[in-house]
Formats: sequence, structure tokens, C-alpha cells
Amino acid sequence: MTPSTDFSLRSRPSYVPGGVREMLSVALPMIASAACDTVMTFTDRLFLSRLGTPFMSAAMAGGLTAFMLMTFFVGLTGYTTAIVAQYLGARRPDKCALALTQALIICLFAYPIILLMRPLGYYLFDHSNLDPTQAIPQRIYFDILVWGAIVGLLRQCFAAFFSGLGRTRIVMMSALGAMIANIVANYLLIFGKGGFPPLGIAGAAYGTIFGSAVGLLILMGGYFWPANRREFAVMKAWRFSRSAMGKLIHFGYPAGLELFLNLLAFNMLILAFHARGLEAAAATTVVFNWDMVSFIPLLGVNIGVTSLVGRYMGAGRPDTAHRATMSGLKLGWSYSFIMLLIFSLFAHPLVMVFRPAEHAELFDRVAPLAVVMLRLVSIYVLADATSLVFSGALRAAGDTLWAMGLSVGFHYILVGAAILLLHYFHTSVETAWTTVVFIILGASGMFYLRYRSGAWRNIRVVSPEEEALAQTPTIADGLHETTDL
Repeated sequence: MTPSTDFSLRSRPSYVPGGVREMLSVALPMIASAACDTVMTFTDRLFLSRLGTPFMSAAMAGGLTAFMLMTFFVGLTGYTTAIVAQYLGARRPDKCALALTQALIICLFAYPIILLMRPLGYYLFDHSNLDPTQAIPQRIYFDILVWGAIVGLLRQCFAAFFSGLGRTRIVMMSALGAMIANIVANYLLIFGKGGFPPLGIAGAAYGTIFGSAVGLLILMGGYFWPANRREFAVMKAWRFSRSAMGKLIHFGYPAGLELFLNLLAFNMLILAFHARGLEAAAATTVVFNWDMVSFIPLLGVNIGVTSLVGRYMGAGRPDTAHRATMSGLKLGWSYSFIMLLIFSLFAHPLVMVFRPAEHAELFDRVAPLAVVMLRLVSIYVLADATSLVFSGALRAAGDTLWAMGLSVGFHYILVGAAILLLHYFHTSVETAWTTVVFIILGASGMFYLRYRSGAWRNIRVVSPEEEALAQTPTIADGLHETTDL
């Protein structure tokens, strides 16, 4: 596997650096990867809805809380994508693998900390006034996922490495393998098929960990593939590097702190709706399951923007980085417009997908509320795309503190408004949800204004010497593999 002379297929006449075509080549496999994760999570909750509506709600709240405990480290190590992309643009492939090693070191220290944070999850559950039929399975699901957190952390690190390189097909293969393994394991373990005992919601948690482990093995196979080992000096990178670790922590901690604080706020939002009773809990769960279908694939666009913007900023080409951002925005808006039409026109049949075959009296009361909430989701899907594209560009350029401040600020405005409306002013669930929707619209506008200010153009993650090296005439104007793993 040898590098070619540029970031993509420059020999083709229609190629434009940072254009839609290049963005598609990087982002589409990541969108497919995110879609696989969406299908995996969606299927878990669909299977559990067959056991009863409270089990579906328990999996959502318990899974979000378990992920919340991981989020600081997921965000911190996830910045490996931007650093690897910048080193790639600066013609320092030897430092790409070194950046991954530092992320893996962080994971090993993070795991015991995550286990020690379990009481935070219990505290949130105990103070949310949940119905016991949801609270008990929710704690079971949460506990199992927390013990398996190390698998997800390691998988995310290897995926960040390949995403930074733009080699997103192997990330897609990993996600596909994880999805298939998870769906099969969940079917066997939840319902007790194939000779396995029926484990219910515990089986869903074990299936999730198993699927993630399969995805991790695929990524590790690609990382240790002989051609990859040679190109990035993988075996020489197994060491602590003070400078590489310092760079990852300096630029990555705002992303990690942002992700933790945001998911804490989002988890509080979910629990605030769930605390209004089983009907509100079920409606919220159904709506967020479909919201996830629209949102998670946009994370693929976000990663594509991060990869390309980071690469061109590392090469000292902010104008091309801007073009890549606009290409990501076109791609994100195109997808979100389709989801807008689907949620607007087909809200009722989408909600009825989760209707259990038996004991459906509760769900029949839930469905009208869920339909209203899902139609409101269609209002903000374009705003989601806008926020993810501009925030990805800002973080890739190193403007992580501003991105963190904007994102965290709006999340806590959102959760504060919901709690006040639902539990102090006792408004309807529909009123609280409408307020949430319009706050999300405001957040997208603020990300756009920060990006438009242009401050990100003057931030440098790689050193001036490395950037100068990338611009010398003797070195090709980018790195891109001719053979994908």
C-alpha cells in the first residue's frame, strides 16, 4: 500500500480539492457505518419492545447513561481523527500511528475510572421517579454495558485513526460486522433461541458488547495488516510520546468535556420526560429511536468534514478546508431534507412499528403523542445537519473551546427549559417538546456565526515547520491510499 501523489483522484478532470466528490469518497462509508450502528441500536429496542414497552424505554435510558460515563474519554480520544488528518496533511505519516498509541494509553487509564463512576448512574436513576417496571431492567442493562465499556473505547480509537486517514471503508466494514453480530446475538439471547436461555434485557446488553468486540477485531486486523504497518511505522509507534500526548490532551479535552456535559444534559432531558409517566416515557423513546435514524448517519458527514478540513488545515490550505465544509453542508442538507419529508408524511406508520403484539393498551395511548412529537422532529433535522457540519469544521481546525462552549451552553438551556416546563409549570409534553425543537434551531445558527467569523483559519494544530514541509514543491500535495483495506 503506497501513497499516491494527492488527497484523492486528482488525475480525473472533474476532481476539485475539497469538493463534493471528495467529500462523498470519505463521508459515504462513514454514513454507512453510522447507519449500521443505527440499525443495531434500533433493532435492540425493537426486539425489547416485544417484551413490553417499559423494556424498550429501559434500554434507551440505561444505554444513554452507560455511554454518558464514557463520553469524556470518547471525545478526548476521538480527537485522534483530527490529529491524524492534520499529520497526514503535513506529510508526517510516522506520527499518525503515534497519535493512536496515546489514545490507547488513555483508554487503559479510563476504564477503571468509568467503573468507579457507576454510582453517578444509580443516582440519576434513583432521583428520576421512574416506574419500577422500567427502573429495575434499566439498572441491569446499565451495569452490563458499563463493565463492557473498554471494548467500545478501544474500537472507537482504531476507528478514529482510519477516519483521520480518510480510509473509511474499513470503518464501514467494522460497523457492518458489529451490526450483524449484534443483531444475531440479541435475537438468540433476548428470546432464548438456538439453545440459549432467554435473558431478556440482559441478553440485549451482552449482544451489544459482543457486536462491538467483532467490530474491534476487524479494525485491529486492518491496523496490523503488513502494508499498514510499513506505511505508518506501526511497530515503532508503541511508546509513550510526551509531545503527542500533550497535543491530544490539549486539543481533545474540550471535545471530551463537551461530549460528557452534552450527554449528561441529554440524559437528564430523557429522564425528565420519562418521569412524567410510562406514556411520556414510551412516546419519547419511540421518537428518539426515529430521531436517531436521522441524526446518527449525519455523524458520518461530521467525521468526513473533520477528516478533510483537518487534512487541508494541516497542509496550510484554509480555503480548500472551507470548500470541504461547504461540500459537507450540501451532503448533510440533502440527506436531512429526505428525512424531513419522511417524518412529516409518515409519522403514524413509523410510530406503529413499535407497537407490541400483546398487551398493547399502553402503546395505543402513547401513539397519538408520539406522532405529534415525531412531526415536530422534522422541523429541526436540517438544523442538526448544520450544527454537525460547522462544529466538525471548527474542531478539525482546532477551535475546540468555542465549539465546546456553544454546544454545552445550548444543551443546558435546552434541558433547563424542559425541566421547568414539565415539572414546575406542569405544561403538556407537546409544549415542552416544541420548546426543545426551537432551541435546537437557535444552536445551529450560533455554530454558523462562529464559523463565519473566520477565527478558525488562524489556528494551527501542527507546527509551522511541519506545515511548511507539507507545502514544499518536492512533496506531493496530499496523501491518499491507492489501495483501501
